[in-house]
Amino acid sequence: MTTSHVATHSSYAPERDLGTPAVAGPRTAHVIVDGVGVDVAPGTSVLRAAKEAGVDIPKLCATDSLKAFGSCRLCVVEIDGAKGTPASCTTPCADGMVVSTQTEQVRQVRQGVMELYLSDHPADCPGCARGNCEMQALAREVGVAEVRYGLGGANHLSDTADTSNPYFAYDPKACIVCSRCVRACAEVQGTFALTVEGRGFDSRITAGGAPSFLESECVSCGACVQACPTDALTEKSVIELGMPTRSVDTTCAYCGVGCSFRAEVQGTGDETRVVRMMPSKDGGANEGHSCVKGRFAYGYTNHRDRQLEPMVRDTIDDEWRSVSWAEAIDRVALGFKEIQRRHGVGAIGGISSSRCTNEEVYVVQKMVRAAFRNNNIDTCARVCHSPTGYGLNQTFGTSAGTQDFSSVEHCDVMLLIGANPTDAHPVFGSRMKRRLREGAQIIVADPRRIDLVRSPHVEAAHHLPLLPGSNVAFINAMAHTIVTEGLHDEGFLRSRCEGVDDYLEFIARDENSPEETAQATGIDPAELRAAARLYAAGPNSAIYYGLGVTEHSQGSTMVMGLANLAMLTGNVGREGVGVNPLRGQNNVQGSCDMGSFPHELPGYRHVGLDDVRAIYESLWGLPLDPEPGLRIPNMFDAAIGGSFKGLYVQGEDIAQSDPNLNHVREALTSMELVVVQDLFLNETAKYAHVFLPGTSFLEKDGTFTNAERRLNRVRPVLPSRTGKDEWEIVCDIATAMGYPMSYPDAAAIMDEIAATTPTFAGLSFQRLDAEGSLQWPVNDQSPHGTPTMHVGQFVRGKGKLIPTVFVPTTETTNRRFPLILTTGRILTQYNVGAQTRRTANETWHPEDVLEIHPADAEVRGIRTGDRVELSSRVGTTTLHALVSERMQPGVVYTTFHHPVTGANVVTTENSDWATNCPEYKVTAVQVGVANAGDEALAHASEAVASR
Repeated sequence: MTTSHVATHSSYAPERDLGTPAVAGPRTAHVIVDGVGVDVAPGTSVLRAAKEAGVDIPKLCATDSLKAFGSCRLCVVEIDGAKGTPASCTTPCADGMVVSTQTEQVRQVRQGVMELYLSDHPADCPGCARGNCEMQALAREVGVAEVRYGLGGANHLSDTADTSNPYFAYDPKACIVCSRCVRACAEVQGTFALTVEGRGFDSRITAGGAPSFLESECVSCGACVQACPTDALTEKSVIELGMPTRSVDTTCAYCGVGCSFRAEVQGTGDETRVVRMMPSKDGGANEGHSCVKGRFAYGYTNHRDRQLEPMVRDTIDDEWRSVSWAEAIDRVALGFKEIQRRHGVGAIGGISSSRCTNEEVYVVQKMVRAAFRNNNIDTCARVCHSPTGYGLNQTFGTSAGTQDFSSVEHCDVMLLIGANPTDAHPVFGSRMKRRLREGAQIIVADPRRIDLVRSPHVEAAHHLPLLPGSNVAFINAMAHTIVTEGLHDEGFLRSRCEGVDDYLEFIARDENSPEETAQATGIDPAELRAAARLYAAGPNSAIYYGLGVTEHSQGSTMVMGLANLAMLTGNVGREGVGVNPLRGQNNVQGSCDMGSFPHELPGYRHVGLDDVRAIYESLWGLPLDPEPGLRIPNMFDAAIGGSFKGLYVQGEDIAQSDPNLNHVREALTSMELVVVQDLFLNETAKYAHVFLPGTSFLEKDGTFTNAERRLNRVRPVLPSRTGKDEWEIVCDIATAMGYPMSYPDAAAIMDEIAATTPTFAGLSFQRLDAEGSLQWPVNDQSPHGTPTMHVGQFVRGKGKLIPTVFVPTTETTNRRFPLILTTGRILTQYNVGAQTRRTANETWHPEDVLEIHPADAEVRGIRTGDRVELSSRVGTTTLHALVSERMQPGVVYTTFHHPVTGANVVTTENSDWATNCPEYKVTAVQVGVANAGDEALAHASEAVASR
């Protein structure tokens, strides 16, 4: 399905729904609707068939995203040979059916129904006036000019509005109790937060019986607002600003799901303002759904904290001074060149951002390699998913997940480990819940009892609360069970894999059994064996994982272990299976694809390969260094050691997000020139000498690549507030340093990427604008993209089974630090919080808290709301406690969204053996009640207790 570059309307109206989608299959049923013949698939609703015949039938309860309901009775029709007037949305087509949509009987039924609805709807509805309510338009469509019934006595027309949610209001006066919001909450989001109470005129939509939406289980995804046909549920931005007049298709800049949105705006040029973000039904990743961040938390783009001018200072103790772009660029270029003159060409480097576009990231690595003349380029993926790249490349031959998101609809068993999709990837989490309600089963391996262990209408077949640091022992025990019980796919192994005999011999050893690994994992062997049997039985079993897999000292080993398990059972190369990393940031996949690691050029090709380097040397006009450069941790160590003196940081807050922050800050203060390019003066900017203002996603032109390898277009909704695109700034720095770099636009950068990288050979902005998103590889062999990888054979030829020896982490508990800290995210905040903390999302999560099991809290005298001290061997911080049985004894948990907490002060320098990805998930700590006189964190404990 195509997506337009910019959809502009003289009078904007929301998308009209088309009724129940057709069932996939051959078009064999011929139906005549109002004299027009149309061929449809059997089972297609009459409403859908009418639409395909060019006949619009009035409706209220039917939408594309919800199951047919048939309650509103507006879509009734007559069918030759049938009695009565059935609802067209719930009536399936049959071959030879003759349908009439405008008979006198049909008109009378619709008019009577419409009068009843209008009798329960305010005559002066503000939504009808602004164009956000369908009722008056529907009344005109069915021919109702007045209502004969009055108001029917006491009803909700006197009820007060609920404005507690920061993003939308619920006005019961406008509600017709059509139940679309209730069904959207249940079927699309899967939260089941809304219900209908009462009967007749006394019926009400309520937030699960809670006093208000804010106090309910509502997760503010916006599905109910989007589904509402009246003004009952309306964005506060629409109430304040009025309806939008045009829209621009773009892509969300939060998590790795990569949702497509229609940015609906008013005005043009510098007067443009965003009214709302509407999830696109054409979005391959989200298909019309959204979460609270993507749907509502875009206000940071115009936040007063945005820095819009370049700034410089001589030392980090000086005040910032605003300067022109020319002066700022000269300061950066001259400073870096002087460092190289005095300390050598390798004394400077760069860190690219997974929040920026592929095009912006590409020019950063080009600047480092061509203008800096070294390979000292790294990306924030170093501290999250670098083990994914290494492990999947070793086993499968490519550094990416195997499936698209829709593959989960064909999955029978999910193994979810080290990820919390309902918080970190909520749109995909909703998709998982929907599949589980349809009958699939899930195995959750997680130290915490996350929502997918038990939530409305969803319960895990197995929750395996493994101890942090024991992932490899766990996956080996799963594989051991499958092999020793003869549950593996011998045919798949022999035909499609190598290293089979060595791996089978290794994994069958007693040391890998559930019984022998139980002390390390903390998992009941019988429960683990049952889970392994379930995964092996499938028939379609898929693995979904996150940072709880990669951010360990054996992160790369664990990724290879997951790949082993998939190959062992033949769960690779078709829909419903595979190994699927859930990427954290919006463009983690893309930043890795674009050559942001110090040992790889774009497309994961090693810098030491002469033929690959020759491609870029010919195009860029200079020789390239064949030796890998410094990784982020190496840069820090070298800075403290005195040999690394200059750093360019694009869109990353390493002074908040990286581990052992005291070490990071020492490294930053040891450098002569730190350049930060970002939206806000973040924690890293406290140590910077030059600040270059960046652009928000609403100002960018380019592409993001999500967790399923899908390249989505990012289009400028607003003009750049800084006067420059971020890729232009990078080109200016390179040019000022003596290497001319320029492009006419972002599209030309993608053209260069496609011309030099086989994976992207078939990609261009023009094609993405015409055809919509595509999943790499896109080339002559896969001209329409690749939803499923490794069909028939692996990218490397045969999959490689690799023995995964369990090596316990050196970060172990002791008498001084008897607890294990693990970290993660929460639904309403994102990463270091730079964006979400500058929106109303602060309403739900104003501070990081420490979750602790009641048993651990009791022996320490800790209650919910107490301010506690969290300490490790490298640092100490304070935060409030939340006593929670979601935790297991001996394990505590916190998020890292707020710099005031500085959770990464306590995380250590331990890292993955292959990639140096930090071991965020395993830190030995002690927790105790903080000094009552210490007011370092002056948050009200009552706010925590109320949550």
